[in-house]
Amino acid sequence: MFQSIRTINNNIKCSIHINNLNFIFLRNVCRAQSSNSAKKKTASSVFRTMNIFDRKAKMLQKERSAQREDYNLYEYIKEEIGWRTADKIFDIKRVFKNAVELGAGRGYVSRHFLPDSVEKVTLCDSSQTHLDKAIVGDGVQVEKIAVDEENFDFADDSVDLFVSSLALHWVNDLPGCFDKVMKCLKPDGVFVACVFGGDTLMELRQAIQLAETERMGGVYPHISPFTRVRDIGGLLNAFTLQTVDVDTLTVWYPSAWHVMRDVRALGEANAALNRPLRLAREVQFAAAAIYDEMYGKDVPEQNSRGVPATYQVINFLGWKPDPSQPAPMERGTGEVSLKDLHKIDEIIKDTKVIELTEDDKK
Repeated sequence: MFQSIRTINNNIKCSIHINNLNFIFLRNVCRAQSSNSAKKKTASSVFRTMNIFDRKAKMLQKERSAQREDYNLYEYIKEEIGWRTADKIFDIKRVFKNAVELGAGRGYVSRHFLPDSVEKVTLCDSSQTHLDKAIVGDGVQVEKIAVDEENFDFADDSVDLFVSSLALHWVNDLPGCFDKVMKCLKPDGVFVACVFGGDTLMELRQAIQLAETERMGGVYPHISPFTRVRDIGGLLNAFTLQTVDVDTLTVWYPSAWHVMRDVRALGEANAALNRPLRLAREVQFAAAAIYDEMYGKDVPEQNSRGVPATYQVINFLGWKPDPSQPAPMERGTGEVSLKDLHKIDEIIKDTKVIELTEDDKK
C-alpha cells in the first residue's frame, strides 16, 4: 500500500515537472516571438495615422493650379528645392536603374536627372495635368502614373531610388507611406525627400491669428499643420544611415496679399478638414496691416517696401538596410580617446593602442 502511494506521488511529481517544463518552453517561445516582433522597426510602430487633411480638396486645388496658364510664375520655391534635392542625388556615386519621384508635380527633381545618374524614372502625382506638363532630363526613360501619394503600389524590392520634393506634407498616413517606401525599395536602396517644416509661413500665421483675435475674438486654423523635425527621426527609424537637415528660405514680397496669392496659385492653400470655409474680409485687411507693421521693411535702393515670408524645408535621407552597408565598430575597439584630440599632433607621431576607461564607454 505504501509502495503504491509512493508510486502515485512520484507520478504526480513527474507530471508536475513536465507541465512546468512545458510552461517554461511556451513562455520562452512567446518571449522569442515578442522580441523578434519588437526588433522589426516600422514607422507605423512609432506614430499612428491621423486624418488631418481633406485629400479630395487638395487634389482639386492642385488640379486647378496646374491648369493656370501662368502657373510657371509661382513655382519658384518648388523649382529651387527640386534642384537642391537633385543635387543631393548627384552626390551619390551610383547609377539608379529604377527611380520613382513621388508627388512629382511637373518633375521638379526629375528634370535635372541625367542618364549617368538615373536610367529610368517613374513620375507619380495625383494631378494628371501636372504629369502632362512634367519635364524630364534628356536621355532618361520616363513613365507617368496618376496616383494618390497615399495609395501608390510598386513591387517589393523593385525600386533603387525613391525621391519626393515638397509633396508628403499633405499625406495623412505618413507612417504608412514611409513603410511602403521601405517595402518597395531594393536592399541598399535610398529614400531622398523633403517636406515643409513647422516654421513655414510663420509670419502669415501670426498676423492672421492676431487679426482674428482682435476682430473675431478667437483663432481658427487657416494654415495647415506641418511636420516637425523631431518627427522625421521617428519616421526614419527603420532606415539606416539616416540624415536630417533643415534649410530656411526667406522670400520678399510687396505685401501680404502677394504672399497669399502665390501660395494659393501654387496649390498650397489650406486643406485641413477643420479649416473654415472663408476668411472674413475685415480679418484679411487687418492681417495685411499687422503683417506689414510687424515684418515690413523699406528698401531704399528700390524705392519700395516689402514683407518677408519664411519657408522652412526639412531634408532627410535614409537607406534600406543591407549587409554590405558600413557598420559602426564595436564599443571598446577605438585606439584613440576623444579626450585626447587636443594632442592630435603627438598622437599621429606616436600611435599606440589604448584601453578605454569606464567613463569613455558611457
